[in-house]
Amino acid sequence: MIEHFFMCPHCWQEISMLLDPAYSQTYVEDCEVCCNPIELHVDFEEGTLMSFDTKKLGQ
Repeated sequence: MIEHFFMCPHCWQEISMLLDPAYSQTYVEDCEVCCNPIELHVDFEEGTLMSFDTKKLGQ
């Protein structure tokens, strides 16, 4: 697991999430600050984070 820091697209606060570098994935997780849902798209290649995108959900 690796810790990745980014800005919440809802409240613009810096938050972090633990990512599993074993595979790429898309999933929804709530912001730990404002509790709004964030769609995350995480792309790994050979254990290296290649891209990390967020999208607002819910508003």
